[in-house]
Amino acid sequence: MRVLTLNLWGLRGNWAERRSVLISGLRDLQPDLIAFQESIVTDAYDQVLDLLGANYHIAHHRRREPDGQGISIASRWSLSKVHELDLQVSARTADFACTALVVETFAPDPIGSLIFVNHVPNWQSDFELEHEQQAVLTAQIVEELVRGRRAHVVLAGDFTATPDTASVRFWRGLQSLGGMSVCYDDAWERTHPGEPGHTFSPRNPLRSKRWLLDLGRRIDYIFIRCGHTSSTLDVTACGLAFEQPVGGVWVSDHFGVVADLAVPT
Repeated sequence: MRVLTLNLWGLRGNWAERRSVLISGLRDLQPDLIAFQESIVTDAYDQVLDLLGANYHIAHHRRREPDGQGISIASRWSLSKVHELDLQVSARTADFACTALVVETFAPDPIGSLIFVNHVPNWQSDFELEHEQQAVLTAQIVEELVRGRRAHVVLAGDFTATPDTASVRFWRGLQSLGGMSVCYDDAWERTHPGEPGHTFSPRNPLRSKRWLLDLGRRIDYIFIRCGHTSSTLDVTACGLAFEQPVGGVWVSDHFGVVADLAVPT
């Protein structure tokens, strides 16, 4: 199973050029599950459908920015249930459509029952308090969904936070928050231990100049739930996606993360 998380950067920049490279790149990658951030959905236009065609089942979260920007999930397999979690946790979060989109599906054997989560907390670097609260809310709904059943959980998204922050440490099982703890395997760290893996990098010319002094960070993730022991899916490969220009065209201000997951033997 191949999983991709990618911030689409809406329709900014030269969308016609970016669109062409994205369509070709997504066709080459052939992901089975995709977590899109900053995707555009309006009455007249569905950016994800435009990029992927009719080969995927698509879920969009409902509360979107005025221009239609929000998050989406695309799956090769039909979606049995879709859950949307509002991550408005303080007065500071009100001007951003922070949310978690959770879908339930059934992948071909031997994977089977699967929960896929697109988690997008606030984008501001100084909102770690909110990031922590938002992580706990998403973790709680996942734990409710897996209680009493056997299901793999894959969590992905643009977390804004770096691996050493409390919110990401919480996901990795390195500390508790809000009176609870969970444990998820970090696909990048599993296959590239100690490597920076920056997904928000100053070498990307599309990155806003307001991040001028930011030296680069890893803020986009793919996680696999562990439960009491190790993760239920093995990470057979993981890398950055769309991290180089094609014909001089960069597709987004973020690099994506792509991981191949398999049931361990």
